[in-house]
Amino acid sequence: MKISTRLVLGFACTGALMALMAGLFIGQTYATRTQFGVITGDRMPKLMTLQQIKADSSNVARALLGLFVLTDSTQIRAQYERIKAASVSTDQALGVLRKSITDGEGQAALARLLAAHAAYAVPRDELVKRVRGDRMIEAKTLLFEVLEPTQQAYIAAVDELVKQQADQMEVATRDVEAASRQALLRTLTLLGLALAIAAMVAVGIIRSITRPLKRAVDVAQSVASGNLSMAFDARGNSETAQLLLALKAMQESLVEVVSNVRQNAERLAVASTQIAQGNNDLSSRTEHQAGALQQTASSMEELSATVRQTADRARAANNLAFDASNVAIQGGEAVGRVVETMQGIDESSHRIAEVLGVIDSIAFQTNILALNAAVEAARAGQHGRGFAVVASEVRSLAHRSADAAQEIKTLIGTSVERVGQGTLLVNEAGATMQRVVASIQRVTQIVTEISTASSEQSRGVVQVAQTVGQMDQVTQQNAALVEESAVSAALLRDQAQNLVKAVAVFKLGSSGSSAAIGIGKGDSRQRLCLER
Repeated sequence: MKISTRLVLGFACTGALMALMAGLFIGQTYATRTQFGVITGDRMPKLMTLQQIKADSSNVARALLGLFVLTDSTQIRAQYERIKAASVSTDQALGVLRKSITDGEGQAALARLLAAHAAYAVPRDELVKRVRGDRMIEAKTLLFEVLEPTQQAYIAAVDELVKQQADQMEVATRDVEAASRQALLRTLTLLGLALAIAAMVAVGIIRSITRPLKRAVDVAQSVASGNLSMAFDARGNSETAQLLLALKAMQESLVEVVSNVRQNAERLAVASTQIAQGNNDLSSRTEHQAGALQQTASSMEELSATVRQTADRARAANNLAFDASNVAIQGGEAVGRVVETMQGIDESSHRIAEVLGVIDSIAFQTNILALNAAVEAARAGQHGRGFAVVASEVRSLAHRSADAAQEIKTLIGTSVERVGQGTLLVNEAGATMQRVVASIQRVTQIVTEISTASSEQSRGVVQVAQTVGQMDQVTQQNAALVEESAVSAALLRDQAQNLVKAVAVFKLGSSGSSAAIGIGKGDSRQRLCLER
């Protein structure tokens, strides 16, 4: 039987007993509640009603005495109202008692109470009438001779009914207490029975579980100590039987695993030894490679410095060529302005020559006019002598003006000729400056290209140097990793040997004794080739 089934049956049995106890407790609680309901809903209200009747009787007695003592009309009216209210309250209470008292003894006591109340009510009302009629002497006589005895009889009847109802409530209370004691006794009895049955069921379930578990613990301890040859049986379909079957399967699996671990541990020891040797060789080659890369990095740094210097000089030459180009351009512009000035001078010389031609023409005409004046002066004779002198001076002045104009014309012609030659020379100089500017611009462009190429070459060399530096760092890191791998391989070899020793503690029995391993460290089939 499965453990779950056993537990279900055990809990079901315990639950049934608990349900029986709960049912008994609920029934007894209901009965007790009913009895308490009788006490609180029937007996107690009757007693309270009777106490109200007694209180009303006392209020009436005090009000009647107040009628004889008080003199204030307001207080007297209050006493009348008090008597009336107490009478109404008493009538209502008696009506309630008529409905609630149903047993024979109670009805008999109630009948005597009603009779006593009727005997008491008649002289009471008569006393009130006499007081209202101001017949105080007759009222006092009625009070002491008739009303007082009937009131005492009325109170005695009330006390009798109170005692009868109190006795009934006491009987009901004793019944409730007895029922409660019986319920407690039954509950304790059932509780003890339930505990005993639950204990027996628990002991049975515990034994059915702990015994197979003890066998399972023995098997587990045997496996923990390294003994995998322990034989045991596992029967049944319970969870403990399934646990034993699982332990048996685990033991068989452990036998197979330990055998495989032994074989693989030997192979791992051989492989780790070879890995350590290969890592040592690789570490040596990596160190040589790191040294070569360091030398390459140093050479690249020197080359980078040289290229940077070349690039700096190319940039300086580029700046100088650019400045020369600017100067040549400015010189070309100045020569252009000189050419324009020479052309202006040439034009001015031509205009001066034209003006001199006009002056020469004027001098010639003046000379003609002077000749004509001289002829006219000669004709005039003595009267034209002064005019002849003037004409002679004018003619002389005209000759000098013509000579001066001729000399100026000659000089201007020479100047114009020289200006023309200068203009030609200036034009040739301007053309030459333009060719010089074009040549300098081409030189500047070439130097700029050289500077750009030098800068790019410098950046390329810097990048190559950085790459070589990174390769150097990576190579050094690889060397460190190779050293760590060598250490790890050595640790792996030690761990493999420790694993072989650790697995050797397991006893595999006859089925696992054939798991001997014949692989040595010199087996060529297990060697690893790590050389590159």
